[in-house]
Formats: sequence, structure tokens, C-alpha cells
Amino acid sequence: MDRSRIRLLVVDDERGFCAGVQEALRREGYLVDSVHDPEAAAKLAEERLYNVILTDMKMPGMSGLDLLGRVKAKSRDTLFILMTAHGTVENAVDSMKMGAFDYLSKPLDLQRLRSLVVKALEFQNVVAENSEIRSRLRKRSEPSPLIGESQCMREIGRLIDEVAGSDVTILIEGESGTGKEIVARAIHLKSERREKPFVSVNCAGLSEHLLETELFGHVRGAFTGAVRTKPGRFQAADGGTLFLDEIGDLSPKGQGDLLRVLEEGCFLMVGGTQTVRVNVRVVAATNKRLRDVVEEGAFREDLFYRLQVVPIMMPPLRERAEDIPCLIDNFLDHFSMKHKRRKKRMTPEALQICSRFPWPGNVRQLRNLMERLVITCHAPTIEAKNVPDFLRSYDSKMTAFTVRPGASLAEVEKLLIRLTLTHVTSNRAQAAKVLGISRRALQYKLKGHGLLKDLDALAD
Repeated sequence: MDRSRIRLLVVDDERGFCAGVQEALRREGYLVDSVHDPEAAAKLAEERLYNVILTDMKMPGMSGLDLLGRVKAKSRDTLFILMTAHGTVENAVDSMKMGAFDYLSKPLDLQRLRSLVVKALEFQNVVAENSEIRSRLRKRSEPSPLIGESQCMREIGRLIDEVAGSDVTILIEGESGTGKEIVARAIHLKSERREKPFVSVNCAGLSEHLLETELFGHVRGAFTGAVRTKPGRFQAADGGTLFLDEIGDLSPKGQGDLLRVLEEGCFLMVGGTQTVRVNVRVVAATNKRLRDVVEEGAFREDLFYRLQVVPIMMPPLRERAEDIPCLIDNFLDHFSMKHKRRKKRMTPEALQICSRFPWPGNVRQLRNLMERLVITCHAPTIEAKNVPDFLRSYDSKMTAFTVRPGASLAEVEKLLIRLTLTHVTSNRAQAAKVLGISRRALQYKLKGHGLLKDLDALAD
């Protein structure tokens, strides 16, 4: 157990006591945060994933049990140890019923405190052996590309809710970087299979022989080097969901084997003679238009129709540009927290540049750029001059701009002035004439909107 990666939170309104517990646990090598206000602790737990939270039972405004309930509603894998000077059997029973891992009475026995934290982490590690919980712990801290209020994303969200309760096979199509695996995981987590494994296989990354053994496993002696029987991904996903990524690149033999499993629910391991029966839901994905691949004769038509019981088409980011601002805010919050930087926000001009770009790499490309800006931009505000040259170069060729619903008149005015000077004419007297104001008024607005340095930097 690498203690330097374990994050703990200590919550107590007694500042001296809180600092003492924090220091004792830091000496053990853990990452330890502390707060004195339970409301602040609840907000902090929404931003960071804590392994264990140690909290006082009685505090002003919110009790330790109230804090436990609030945090557990969003992070059920976080463990709680409750501390109180009013230790009673009744309190201990109540805390256990609410989901606390254990209970400590004040004054604390530091040796028992250290021991209890170790036990909690060991328990958490055992529970995390379940692959689904490991996935939830990992994915909770990752920003989702499915965020957005566009009509197409609302429709995809509705479709996920509708199909999650069934066991039908699903085919997800869309360009690389649109979030196809995220959709597959969302379907799994909303289904009755959510406590069972979610197993992913990249069909394009394996040869025909390796794919067969990867999917169905092999028995001992099936081929040179098969020194022991090894189950395949279908066995690993039994009871859960098997995600077949890049299904369009599946070999002809692999297509036939997969069709047989989907139709009959059973298969033979490589080199085996006994039929293996599994209960697996299959979700497939491809960055190709699979119907075209069928028409080219490279994919079996019967398998295509067997997979496409419910089709989901993931739109490229350029077709849901209205979602870019909320995606950017989400990514900036996530990476600021991940890299321990100040929270960052984009100016309307920088946001406009990002919203107009077509993003050939889709959400993945946008996500990676936001992480880069969080690391390289030291100011709390990301301005137009901070975005990469390829974005500004593309933007300089555009002749129109969009207005974000809810934007203030000042934001719209600032955008219009800036774009007039960068896209119509850089001569301020002519720009003032185009805008229908005096040059003096334009100069006043440039200064008021903080555009002078920005435009000078672009001119350089």
C-alpha cells in the first residue's frame, strides 16, 4: 500500500484537536487535509475523492452523521470513522447503521487511531478487488464527455436510460474521441449488471489467433506455451458487460465465432472440448460506418444486424458546439484540482475561439488541451493570447461569431469589438465607423473591456 497516494480528511470544529490528528496521520505518510466546518468538508468531498474521512460526531450546523449521509450519497466507497467525546453504545450503533466503518471516543488513543485507519484501508482494498468498484473509484475522478445540454446529448441520455434495463446488444458508432466507451460504461452502471464486471476488449489491437484466445480463453496444452488453462474475456465478464471496441476491425473468423456466441450463448475454449456457457451483455463500438463496411463485404451482414439491435450514434463535437463551454468549465475544474492549481476560467474571447473550432479529435482533443492550459497558464484567467496558435489561426479566418445564451451585453459588446478589429479592420478609426461609434468612444470601450493588451499581443 503506497501511503503517499492515500488521501484522508479530518473534520473537527476544535482547531487544535483537528491539527493534532492531521499531523499524527501525516507522520504515517498519508496525504491529509483538514477542515473545521462540516459544510466546507462536504463541498471538499465533492471535489476530491477521499479514501477515509475522520469526523467529529457533534459540530455546529451539521453533525458527523449528517456529513456521512451527504458524502455517501455521492461517494459510497469513501469510509468514515466517527470521533466523539460523548461515546455511547447507542451512538456507535447509529453510526454503524448509517454506514460508518468504525467509531472512536475522545480523547483519542493515537495507536488505535493509526490501527483503525490501516484496517479501514485494508477493508477498502479488499472491496476494491471487485473490478466494478475499481472502475467506479477511477472513473468518478474523470471528467465525462457526455456533459452537455444539446438536443443530441439529451437524446443520447434518454436512450441510455431506456436501454440500460434490458439485455439487448448495442452498437455505438462515432468518430474517435467522441466518448463511445463512456456511453457503454454508463449503460452498464445503470443496468442490473452494475455490480458485475465491465470488461473491455480492443478488437483492432489483436491478431486473429490472439483475439480468439483473448475472447474465449484456452486450455492447458492448446498450443506451445499454454502451460495452464486461462479463461477468456467472456468468462471474465460473466454476469456483466463485455465491451468490444473497434468491432469493425474484427477478423472474418472472429466475426463467425462472435455471431455463434451471441446466438447460442456458449462457446468452446481454444483447444477445449467442453461447451462453456456464459451470461454476458455485449456492447460493441466502431469509429467506422459499419453499414458501409458490410456493403464492401468486409463485415458479416448477419452479425451487423445481430449487434445493431439498438444503434447509438455519437455526434462529433463540431455538431454540438453549444456544449463546448460547459465541457471546458468541467475540464478546467477537474484538471485544476488534479494538478493542484488555482481554478481557472476562460475569457469570453478565448471561449469564443474554442467554440468555433471544429475539433477533429473531438472531446478527447478538447480535454487534452484543457489539461495543457491548466499546467502552462499560470494566471487564473485563460485569455485569447494563451490558446494555441492553431486555434487563433483558424479563428482569424472566420467571419461570424455565436452568442452564448445567458451572455451579458458587456460580453457580447467585447466580442463584437474584438472581432471587428481582428477580422474586419485593424484601423481603429475605421473600426469605430463600422461599429457606429466615435473613435474616442471605441478607445474608452477598449480600455474598459481590457482589450488593449490583448489586441497589441495579437498584432505582435
